[in-house]
Amino acid sequence: MSDNKSSWTVDQMKRRCVRYTDLHPCYNAFIDTRTPGSAAKENFTIIGPGVSENPEQFVHIEEPHGFNIGGARQPPGCVNSQHSHKTAEVFVAHKGTWRFDLGENGDDAQVVLNEGDVISIPTDIFRGFTNIGKETGFLWAVLGQDDPGRVTWAPKVFEMAQDYGLVLLESGRLIDTTKGEAVPSDERPMKPTSRDEVAAMTRVSQKEAEKLVWRKVEATSEAPMPVIGRNGMFSRPHGFTLERIVLSEGQATRSEIPDRPKVIFVQAGSASFRWDDGALVLEKGDTLTIPRGLSHSLSCGSKAEIFIVRQGD
Repeated sequence: MSDNKSSWTVDQMKRRCVRYTDLHPCYNAFIDTRTPGSAAKENFTIIGPGVSENPEQFVHIEEPHGFNIGGARQPPGCVNSQHSHKTAEVFVAHKGTWRFDLGENGDDAQVVLNEGDVISIPTDIFRGFTNIGKETGFLWAVLGQDDPGRVTWAPKVFEMAQDYGLVLLESGRLIDTTKGEAVPSDERPMKPTSRDEVAAMTRVSQKEAEKLVWRKVEATSEAPMPVIGRNGMFSRPHGFTLERIVLSEGQATRSEIPDRPKVIFVQAGSASFRWDDGALVLEKGDTLTIPRGLSHSLSCGSKAEIFIVRQGD
């Protein structure tokens, strides 16, 4: 999807929009897919390859952006096991109530996110999350860099995976022995995370964990509210910025011509995305990537809450 165009048709822009209703889930993206309490989780790669360990994971938009967009959908009580990343990981709580557990065993600190809250987790910190609400929940996620690397799992995750026939290779590929798959002769299973590697991880206190969360606030104007980046709550480098805008009935943003990758996500309500050659109505949960150089604006028939991700710090 090259963005070096002077004009874009409605059909072309539709291909840059990933509707929440059209998301393709992967139920066996990771080594913990059969761990009790984790089997029902759905993983999504919306923009970029993400960190899935299943080569059959569906990627909605492959175009490099300098960051990845993904998602996790889980029913009540469903768990995402303890792991860490080598690039920044940010979650927007789109639907439901979520508890994030930090530390190797998830007992260093715990924070709860409600709809509209954001958590930014630094690298090399074990984290897991659970849907503690009463309905199916969805987390919208941003990972730093075009290649966000591989997941580092807590040691016990390897132990549980072995009990259920899953083997993670050094290449990052997942082997399912219950389906008759075998470890290739030219590859080796990944060694479980060592105690030395665990000791090198960063641990956070409850007070420090609370500072990783941006709590949703009621907007006092339609001006963008920075969350990550300059003047935002999180100023440390992420490789991307995040801001939130809230539009009331009849409001519209000024026209903008982005000079770098820009993605918008509709957290609540609906909005009309307009450019010279057309318009698209974006509904709750939809993700749209905007071509560089395309003059555009957003307008709202009723209240809308929107998150915007841009490449760079």
